[in-house]
Amino acid sequence: MKASELFVKSLEASGVRYIFGVPGEENLAFVEAVRGSSIELVTTRHEQAAVFMAATYGRLTGRVGVALSTLGPGATNLVTGVAYAQLGGMPLMVITGQKPIKRSKQGRF
Repeated sequence: MKASELFVKSLEASGVRYIFGVPGEENLAFVEAVRGSSIELVTTRHEQAAVFMAATYGRLTGRVGVALSTLGPGATNLVTGVAYAQLGGMPLMVITGQKPIKRSKQGRF
């Protein structure tokens, strides 16, 4: 079993019904695991839309809203929505992708 599949199974066991987000190269294994689950992936065109949808879902239902983004700028696009959810006491989880460290050129000269 892949880590992404185990993560999705734990989200299912926690009662997560929807994930709002932007699929990308770095989170494709996670997206594939979601496709094989009972969780519905609601795709958006921008991460900020995803996080506000997830926060509002949390506000209206009392259940955790989940937002998904790609790495780097995609993750930073979540910040305003995270602040909104925190200030409003809305249950929110954000998930972002990351490429394997072996493929990362960070820190190399």
